[in-house]
Amino acid sequence: MRSNRATLRAGVSLAATLPLLAGALALGTPAAHASDRPARDTLAGTRPAWATARSDRGATADSARLSARVYLKGRDAAGLAAYAKAVSDPKSASYGKYLTAGQARARFGATKAQVAAVKEWLTSAGLKVTDVTRHYVAVTGEVAAAEKAFGTQLHNYTKGAATYRAPTTTVSVPDHLKDAVLTVTGLDNAPHLARHQDRLPQPETVFRNAGPFSSSYGSNVATTLPEAYGTRIPYAVKGYTGQQLRAAYGAGKHTGKGVRIAITDAYASPTIAYDAATYAKRHGDAAYTSGQLRQVLPGKYTRTKECSAAGWYGEETLDVEAAHAVAPGAQITYVGAASCYDEDLLDSLGKIVDHHLADIVSNSWGEVESARTPDLAAAYDQVFQFGAVEGIGFYYSSGDDGDEVASSGTKQVDIPASSAWVTAVGGTSLAVGKGDSYLWETGWGTQKAVLSDDGKSWVDFPGAFTSGAGGGTSKTVPEPYWQRGVVPDALAGAHSADGNRVVPDIAAIADPNTGFLVGQTQTMPDGKTQAYDEYRIGGTSLAAPVIAAVQALAQEARGGEPIGFANPSIYARYGSKAYHDVTDDPTGSGLAVARVDFVNGYDATGGLTTSVRTLGHDSSLRAVKGYDDVTGVGTPASGYVESYRR
Repeated sequence: MRSNRATLRAGVSLAATLPLLAGALALGTPAAHASDRPARDTLAGTRPAWATARSDRGATADSARLSARVYLKGRDAAGLAAYAKAVSDPKSASYGKYLTAGQARARFGATKAQVAAVKEWLTSAGLKVTDVTRHYVAVTGEVAAAEKAFGTQLHNYTKGAATYRAPTTTVSVPDHLKDAVLTVTGLDNAPHLARHQDRLPQPETVFRNAGPFSSSYGSNVATTLPEAYGTRIPYAVKGYTGQQLRAAYGAGKHTGKGVRIAITDAYASPTIAYDAATYAKRHGDAAYTSGQLRQVLPGKYTRTKECSAAGWYGEETLDVEAAHAVAPGAQITYVGAASCYDEDLLDSLGKIVDHHLADIVSNSWGEVESARTPDLAAAYDQVFQFGAVEGIGFYYSSGDDGDEVASSGTKQVDIPASSAWVTAVGGTSLAVGKGDSYLWETGWGTQKAVLSDDGKSWVDFPGAFTSGAGGGTSKTVPEPYWQRGVVPDALAGAHSADGNRVVPDIAAIADPNTGFLVGQTQTMPDGKTQAYDEYRIGGTSLAAPVIAAVQALAQEARGGEPIGFANPSIYARYGSKAYHDVTDDPTGSGLAVARVDFVNGYDATGGLTTSVRTLGHDSSLRAVKGYDDVTGVGTPASGYVESYRR
């Protein structure tokens, strides 16, 4: 989620041991033969790429303690992936033949014998089992015991300015467990945490937009401000509401009635029920019925300071209010994670799959691809595959920093959006005109220039890049079959001749300058009074719940039958009237809006600042005719929802 103001944004080294080893061998110390060692199976991706010889700072102390998870492969991992593909492919004879959660578990889940064997192996190595779920066995213990269990040494490595523990070699398990163990996580202790992309202050500090505003795109032209692209420009909208978004994306009479949407984030807003109900009443959305909005929360929260827990409240509020605004008849279940760490977010996703809490899951969080290790990717993909066989589709925001060069220094995509088992949602700037008419969209990409001191020009127009929809080509995920023939070879082949996954798949409103109005309880400027207040917001954290809600409308249109993992269906409609084909300059003349903002974020006591924000300038990414890495196949048009009708 992005606000509509400026971004706030001790042991012996391995090298030292080599001469000793060489000397020992020279003195005739017998070396173990391969045939003398118990056979072991290696787990690809369990040694992080940053654990290099150059960054090695020596062995981790044997007595140091750690926690790890051994993820279970289940009865038939290959069969799970194959069935997930088959039930999701409209061309398959098995399309739509979903399993219940119980059937999926019985067919593909871990057996009691597998769990027992894994537990016995771990405890025999000296580790303590602390939790057993349908997905993993969790353990704690000393480093020496972990090294024995996982067939590797643990060393300390520098990563950036910090030092973390990691395996020196790829982790392995006893050969008799190769069909039981999917992967192991936790042996490296570098932070594995997601960001919610929330650029607002925490709820303790109210945030407001200054205005003037447009009520619809172009309704209030800034006649006293300098021109941009040779014309007078409008003020930014105050914030679109549900009626305008439903009209823009072809909701028609559908409300999502009978469809279940889940939303995942970390932690939980204590005022969400009041805020959501107040927002719906103020803006003409249908009132929530009893039980229509509910929360599934963990027993306790952890890492609240490290994850800035209160900062996630606005994310939940945006996701819930946007989903209800577009699909006011859908059931919404918020599933909060105990922290922003991957392990806890995975637990939230696991709850949805294990208990089939929804058919559509909106997720407005992620991290850059370089921060994800293959072991975690395997754990995520297994959950997504279980979801697919049950008819559950996962939707992920593609990111708010364009190609990520400005924020990370490296051109890359976000994860889990780059998984081949989720729908990645990109972002646009949306123009809804008078009478809720759809005018156009551009790819979301913002440049900002401020008003000169004399008020006669924009300084260094169009200014510097500030934010934009995430997208690009994955460096690790192969090109899925449903992207072939649609995604241009130049994009798919950016990192491999065989082609890789390109993000996003579909898009919706994201630009905070053409954003959504959200309502949230915050602390007023006096620092004491808490009250409900509203502000405009954007980001692909908005696009994800909007698309999830549109999918709920489509599911209702097809008689309530789940769409499941939607990408094969989304790409099958490419080039049809189901989509708006979004480009960066739909009018051919350049586009921008004017903004007046409070310097302190909430009132005029700190002064005002005036700026121009361009539309359709997303870092190195471009929205062009056809598929592109800003908006994917495009945004839902008036024919999209009805195209799912049976």
